Amino acid sequence: MTANRVWRTVVSSVVLVLGLSACAADPAPSSAAPSGAVCVPRDGSSLAPPSGVLSGVNLDWEQETLQEYGKALGRRPAVVVSFASFPLSSDAAANLEAAFEQVRTEGGILLLTLEPRAGLAAVTSRVSDDLATTLDRYNRAGVPVIVRFAHEMNGSWYEWGQQPAAYKKAFRRVAESIHRIAPGSATMWAPNYGGGYPLAGGQHQARPQTQDFLDLDTNKDGRITGDDDPYAPYYPGDEAVDWVGMSLYHWGNTYPWGANVVPEEGKFLQQLTGTYNGDGGNDLAVPDFYAEFGNERGKPVAVPETAALSIPGRAGAEELAIKQAWWQQLFDPRIPEDYPQLKMVNWFEWNKNEVEVDAVVDWRAAGTSPIAEAFTADLPEWFRFADQPQPCAPGS
Repeated sequence: MTANRVWRTVVSSVVLVLGLSACAADPAPSSAAPSGAVCVPRDGSSLAPPSGVLSGVNLDWEQETLQEYGKALGRRPAVVVSFASFPLSSDAAANLEAAFEQVRTEGGILLLTLEPRAGLAAVTSRVSDDLATTLDRYNRAGVPVIVRFAHEMNGSWYEWGQQPAAYKKAFRRVAESIHRIAPGSATMWAPNYGGGYPLAGGQHQARPQTQDFLDLDTNKDGRITGDDDPYAPYYPGDEAVDWVGMSLYHWGNTYPWGANVVPEEGKFLQQLTGTYNGDGGNDLAVPDFYAEFGNERGKPVAVPETAALSIPGRAGAEELAIKQAWWQQLFDPRIPEDYPQLKMVNWFEWNKNEVEVDAVVDWRAAGTSPIAEAFTADLPEWFRFADQPQPCAPGS
């Protein structure tokens, strides 16, 4: 999911950096760095907490600053999501700088989602190196960054969709630059949930008789269907990938989506683990994403975007009942013990028109005081937030 993102800059004399990262004094602060101690994450691949889940947010920056959201929620999110076209246009670069400034001020990890709208061929070594140089500056100013490159690439709706060979090549190019130039940053590979694969209907779906089509026909039956693997053909490799993630939303329980309905019990973890067989269909052919990429490959697992659909004024279940049923699945007490590789969950805090359901959807968990109070009351102790850090000591 994406939309126009415009950041409102907040200026503050207090600099808060995520206290979850190991950091050390920077012997040569960049011009963007604040006065005082500057933390530099030692290794971007270690941004996952040793225990618990990082709690993050996708904000509508035209309506709310990070500081305002933190006050409404009563907590500073551990992860803050920003979207940018890539290669960076002048507007995208300016918005990214504003995002960096807000996160530098309020604390947390910046999750940068790069959208190669000009196509994957535009992702050159030069633009990748330029990006990594910027990220290194952010790291040296105390802001860890995770780069989610070309998300939901297994869908057919984005310019980079269903082009596995070109996608993997571009991802590896970006990852090489980040790992070489900005070691305080990390990469994230994040497809869309595989239910309904091949997620057809978009203008970028793989065409028959092309190499992309052949690569995506994993069972070699001459077709691309739900029996083909929706994840593996797009995986860039363990060396390039630090985090794995998946977009997981509750759009309703049955197709066509858009009904105000309480999520089925257990739906979130069932979809994450490839065991969903419910009102939305039989998705048992979908691989176990958590087991394959979290357990077997040892990668920290993220849900970089999630929320539950509620359409104001439409008949059906009440807003609180829908959203609470979904976030309580995200807060399932089994997660810390049974799913320890799940390290990040980011709520989609938007109230926006969605063409899929031809309506304005209020996805927010902190949009009104009653909803925010219920959300914070249900938060488990193992959800991690950004705290004001202690000053870094040399050699720490």
